[in-house]
Amino acid sequence: MSLETVPANFQINTPKAHIILDDSEAIAIAHEIANLLRPGAAERDRERLVPAEIVDAYSNSGLWGITVPREYGGAEVSFATLAKVIATLSTADPSLGQIPQNHYCLLEDIRLQGTPEQKRYFFDLVLQGHRFANALSETGGKTVQDIRTRIIPTPDGYQINGRKGYCTGSLYAHWIGVLALDEQDRAQLAFVPRHTPGLVIVDDWSSMGQRTTSSGTVLLEGLRVPAFNLFPTYRSYERPTLAGPFAQLTTAAIDAGIGRAALNDTITFVREQARPWIDAKVDNASEDPLTIIQVGSMEIRQEAAEALLERAGWALDAAKPSPDEDNVATASVAVAKAKVLTTEVAIEASNRLFELGGTRSSLTKHNYDRHWRNARVHTLHDPVRWKYHLVGNWALNGIKPARHDWN
Repeated sequence: MSLETVPANFQINTPKAHIILDDSEAIAIAHEIANLLRPGAAERDRERLVPAEIVDAYSNSGLWGITVPREYGGAEVSFATLAKVIATLSTADPSLGQIPQNHYCLLEDIRLQGTPEQKRYFFDLVLQGHRFANALSETGGKTVQDIRTRIIPTPDGYQINGRKGYCTGSLYAHWIGVLALDEQDRAQLAFVPRHTPGLVIVDDWSSMGQRTTSSGTVLLEGLRVPAFNLFPTYRSYERPTLAGPFAQLTTAAIDAGIGRAALNDTITFVREQARPWIDAKVDNASEDPLTIIQVGSMEIRQEAAEALLERAGWALDAAKPSPDEDNVATASVAVAKAKVLTTEVAIEASNRLFELGGTRSSLTKHNYDRHWRNARVHTLHDPVRWKYHLVGNWALNGIKPARHDWN
């Protein structure tokens, strides 16, 4: 067996999750879990290692079930609340803030395309605390939409063969959501228990940033899937739905958290350890007028990014009861604006930290470079330059965004 096919090893325990009842409880518990995640974030990044008890405490908090519809026992929090929860967690540890991101997106697929029986079964698993991870993207195609993994019917269900990359959260998951094309080249989504024969999770994520997201490889060989576990995800883009803006909202929320984390550490370091420049003629770096201006500028831009993120959530909330061409497009444009600013402030804040903190802020003991690494890597998810095009084309020409996972 080659190194690239060695199965991942992570302790998967039986879940026992709290059920969160409403938006206010979700936000309160998000702050509690953020307080749990924050102290060890730098060390987990350095060692590329997350203890099982941390992941279990995270998912057993109930936060992974907050989007489950009320009719199936969940809180069904607003999209604005979900964005706030993800940003709060990502401020504490953006790698762990990211691992349920695709979990939430997979639950949205269940909501949009599942039968009542499928929703009842899978949403109940989620409320118990089962963690879902994705095996959606592939690394070898011409574009991100070039999918080679295939699903074919068998006498007792279906079989999947393929290779997946960027499978965020796969190491920690109880279930894997696998995207494959059927015989009509339509995208189908199959939910597969982690230890199903023919499914191998490889812990080979080696990026410089978001180091503990477990965004590595999933191998699929003769993987058998019962018909009940299959969802026709292609239908989410045959008509206006919030699948695309929902995915983008969760992504922007992670970037907002990265930016806030970098800014928080900048402020703390400038107050406590940085030295003022000699020409400022002040005793403390926090009194340096040019430093004050820079921090003020970053604080304004960070709050603007968070405000756009919240407004984007409201746009999704407004469209959810009856999505149509117009309100889905409005939601997509709102999320694109948030995505632009959360991307730019995350990169700026993680860079300014060193400028304002000075040479001593670059010492490895602080591991502050993780903020820049996390910002630089996560914002590569999809090119923000195309968000400018999307917004401009909407403003100038009234052109609605194309319907796909990245709009």
